[in-house]
Amino acid sequence: MIMEWLKRWRGEWWLEGWDTFGSHSYPIAGWYRTKEAATRAARRQLAKLEKQQPTSSSGGRGGIQDHVYVRGPNGESIRIRD
Repeated sequence: MIMEWLKRWRGEWWLEGWDTFGSHSYPIAGWYRTKEAATRAARRQLAKLEKQQPTSSSGGRGGIQDHVYVRGPNGESIRIRD
């Protein structure tokens, strides 16, 4: 019974991006069973952003480069930085 529940469970952790230039959030695909797995995925997303929005032209995470957040149960919100 518990195995069936686990197979259907989508997870409680997910990622969300923040477009600092446009001032709006956007979904990042994926659901994660643990905070640690979501954090690893968020770090991979930051690496992609660095290629798409290089620090040299965007000012990095302190400038207009998008931010990545791990969202979780009970309204948890963790901004991921390097």
